[in-house]
Amino acid sequence: MTEGGKILAVNAGSSSVKFAVFDPRLERHLSGQLEGIGTRPMLRISNGIATPARADNWEGPGADDVPGLIQRLIHSIEEHLDGSRLIAIGHRVAIGGLEHTGPVVVTAAILEKLRALVPLAPLHQPRNLEPIEVLQASHPHIPQVACFDTAFHRTLPRVAQLYALPRDLAEAGAQRYGFHGLSYEYIASRLAEIDTRAASGRTIVCHLGSGASLCALRAGKSIATTMGFSPLSGLVMGTRPGNLDPGLMIWLIREHGMSVDELEHMLYHDAGLKGVSGISADMRALLASTDPRAKEAIDLFIYRIVTEIGSLAAVLGGLDALVFTAGIGEHAPEIRSAVCSGSSWLGLRIDGDRNLANDLKISAPGSAVSVWVVPTDEERMVALNTSRLSLGHGNDAKESMT
Repeated sequence: MTEGGKILAVNAGSSSVKFAVFDPRLERHLSGQLEGIGTRPMLRISNGIATPARADNWEGPGADDVPGLIQRLIHSIEEHLDGSRLIAIGHRVAIGGLEHTGPVVVTAAILEKLRALVPLAPLHQPRNLEPIEVLQASHPHIPQVACFDTAFHRTLPRVAQLYALPRDLAEAGAQRYGFHGLSYEYIASRLAEIDTRAASGRTIVCHLGSGASLCALRAGKSIATTMGFSPLSGLVMGTRPGNLDPGLMIWLIREHGMSVDELEHMLYHDAGLKGVSGISADMRALLASTDPRAKEAIDLFIYRIVTEIGSLAAVLGGLDALVFTAGIGEHAPEIRSAVCSGSSWLGLRIDGDRNLANDLKISAPGSAVSVWVVPTDEERMVALNTSRLSLGHGNDAKESMT
């Protein structure tokens, strides 16, 4: 019997763990985040999406004890279930490789295969797998589901997956995987509700946050995306550089004496908006700054988005809709305005007042391309996939997305 049970969706990052608790019909009961892992852990938790979060500082030793922090987090979540219990747990996992085209129930064999993919996403995959491993030991009776950020992009045409490398390297895994798939999957489901032309036609989704990428959808399926082999590629991001000349990497190693570890750290933690501005990786801080370096970082961020929109529009053969989502996409009208201005040759125009108000539809009347601001919900997508796979709740859960 599962009516009173709850589904936990876990989204683990390098220094934080986001989570949400849903019932089997996907009504949200809890949301929160454990942040400051490794420094000063703090739990923020709220009952439902509209309730202000309550913060608890987890002082004392154990800031680097990730398994211990996860155990404590699960205990705190269970204390907020009002007598209910967890019946399934879903996890966002960075990469499922070419084998997985959808979510899977985690078994010992599956977990071993996912560990083997760590070299493809060395900073993301281990953090995603840690909660699974902890919960397998502490809650072995609860089914766990891995929901892959790469799975949505398995519809990419073969030519869009290939790199121009020796064929044996491609067979070893050197291919384009794409990321942010759970976000794009959610947006595709929302388009079916808000814009049938976008849902059935040619749409570019701009997932703009600390991590950023674009995805070209044709009839709701991914046919091209800016991220490739790793989450480093594509657009300029908070601390990641996006596309770089491979020769530059050789130069940094050979002429500047960078070790592989030093290069990896720089590319993941010190590049992007943070590196260009020398100020911050946070777009809010850059927009508020009068420092010319902040403006230069913002201009580069926008330039790369506009360039890639043009590339994806070419692949699509035109454009019917443009969607902004994630932290910057949902809350930075200045960025949306600049991106749309740079892409106006595609026939899109936005309404300035609607854009400033962060309205759902911000395109101006008569715009050839509809423009939308659609909040993403990766945790809900994890919960939906977990419900479908582990509980067999397909149609009921899907209906509750509306």
